[in-house]
Amino acid sequence: MINITYIFLMSFLLSSISIFCNLEDMNITYKLDIIPQAEEVITLFSKAGLKRPTEPERITLMLKNADVLVTAWQEEKLVGICRTITDWAWCAYLSDLAVFTDLKNSGIGKEMISITREKIGPQCMLILLSVPTAFDYYPKVGFNKEDRAFSIERKQ
Repeated sequence: MINITYIFLMSFLLSSISIFCNLEDMNITYKLDIIPQAEEVITLFSKAGLKRPTEPERITLMLKNADVLVTAWQEEKLVGICRTITDWAWCAYLSDLAVFTDLKNSGIGKEMISITREKIGPQCMLILLSVPTAFDYYPKVGFNKEDRAFSIERKQ
């Protein structure tokens, strides 16, 4: 049985901290549940090579409706984002993982996934849909490749 008090306490503690990590003197700071400006996220998605919406209103809704939002900052610049939707009891869908192209392979994505996993707890399976260019990345950070998923594509 899941201890609800423990989950609440861990959620509160994790959402109240910023994690500082010095990755090869890059001075990356990780923040939980801070909603960046839509324009910053649009720029990040573009610089990370991800095809995502470019309308600020849609990006704002995507961010506001996330259950877990981990961001990576290099001083005042948004350099990474990990957006997850979850029921907190069974599964969590990692819907966006983006890192500036020039900072890929620095451990930023792996750290954001780790922070997300801590926040959702051990009872949740973390799942995602990968862009083809990241197929080799996800097994390196602990994901298993699955052949049993289905999807219905969006119309817009």
